[in-house]
Amino acid sequence: MVCVPGWAPIRPPALRDGSTVLFRIRERAVVVDSQDGSGERPFERMFYPVDRVPFVEWREFSGAKPTVALVAAVTVLAFVTGLSNLSQPQLVVDGPLGTVVPGARVFVRFAGVLFAFPLALVTFGLSRRRRVAWIAAFGLVPLLSVFPFLTGRPTEIPLFFLVVVTVPMLVTNRREFDTALALSSLQIASLTSILGVVLYGTVGSYGLREQFIELDGWGDAFYYVIVTIATVGYGDITPRTTEAELFSLSVILLGTGAFTVAVGALVGPAIESRMASAFGTMTASELALLEDHVVVLGYGDVTESFLDHIDADTDLVVVTTDTDAAARLSDAGIEVLTDDPTDEAALADVRLNAARGVAVASDDDATNVLAVLAARNVNPGVRIVAVANGDTHVEKLDTVGADEVIDLRSIGGRLLGATVLDADSDRDGAAPTLDSVLGSGGADADADTASTVDPEDGTPTVDPDGNEA
Repeated sequence: MVCVPGWAPIRPPALRDGSTVLFRIRERAVVVDSQDGSGERPFERMFYPVDRVPFVEWREFSGAKPTVALVAAVTVLAFVTGLSNLSQPQLVVDGPLGTVVPGARVFVRFAGVLFAFPLALVTFGLSRRRRVAWIAAFGLVPLLSVFPFLTGRPTEIPLFFLVVVTVPMLVTNRREFDTALALSSLQIASLTSILGVVLYGTVGSYGLREQFIELDGWGDAFYYVIVTIATVGYGDITPRTTEAELFSLSVILLGTGAFTVAVGALVGPAIESRMASAFGTMTASELALLEDHVVVLGYGDVTESFLDHIDADTDLVVVTTDTDAAARLSDAGIEVLTDDPTDEAALADVRLNAARGVAVASDDDATNVLAVLAARNVNPGVRIVAVANGDTHVEKLDTVGADEVIDLRSIGGRLLGATVLDADSDRDGAAPTLDSVLGSGGADADADTASTVDPEDGTPTVDPDGNEA
């Protein structure tokens, strides 16, 4: 036994089962350097730790969320650059590729703004982890890097460097954007009808170009269809025969009808998501952003205390069927999914495969067992800590895959024994308090230390910092 000079050994009574007891001890400590079952000395483990704590969590700066933020920044900068080019009365194209690329002047003048609008939609899709959005971003973002090589202007350089940073991030996190674009049959039909009307109008107006005024080519035909469907009607291209007028009327009826149905089919789910959010349910976009978070399955008496004491910087989401509790938690700023915590589909929705850990803490042990099974099926490698409300269910939770099981009744009994049945410490004037047993000190927390009972001879092993020796 190694004793620190100036400290004297203290021997509080050990519990019968040799379990750990915490005591409030001041200015005295003993460190026992006895080997455990793994062959590693506790003294060495304390002063020469093997585990390394990373100084910087690089995933916080190189994961999916920073990638989405970079694409959003590219979108904004492309829009600003495009507006700057549009405002130039005489746009000069003096870059090394300005004389090589055909139509470089037109591309530079309009491409920035025209790219920004689809990139805004792509950013929204990336926030929901859509694979099609990643493909679109990987195709559009690199094209913006040619701007400084076409114009030769230094104002295009920030956009170039931002693209250079964004493209490797897209490649690195390509597996994070793996959600398929799930469109309903109505949405697919409405989008297909719009494309069909545009194709019908373009081909038809080009075939009837002799019966229109100022319609000479495919570009004019496409332009005419778009302004007709949008009911703008500039009047520059007009039909001059009855046949052309009937054709134009059919384009108006079919185009406006298809556009109206498409808007309802695409906007309707967004409205439903907002309504769901009002009732304490996370939206699909919010669920897609979850990463390296903690998933709490079930809601019970212990959940409130857990949420109060967990680190505020920890991202977490609670899955419960209790709508009243979900509304309260949502009002408190806690992410909630109102769904069955034993349903694997619900666990997939909260991205349990990307979670840091799982806490199973409902008041019903049967629900806890099923929740542990579902969580283990969704992510076999995630750490699961479960609460057992009854002693008889501890082994069941451990059997189905929980890494740690917290027996509430057993812990309560041991705490009661540690605080009441301690005559020796009472005589020494160092009786343990409930705060010291729970590991939370008050104003004297800095002077507190922790004591661990050696199961072989009952000798307490403590260190000045309150860590197990």
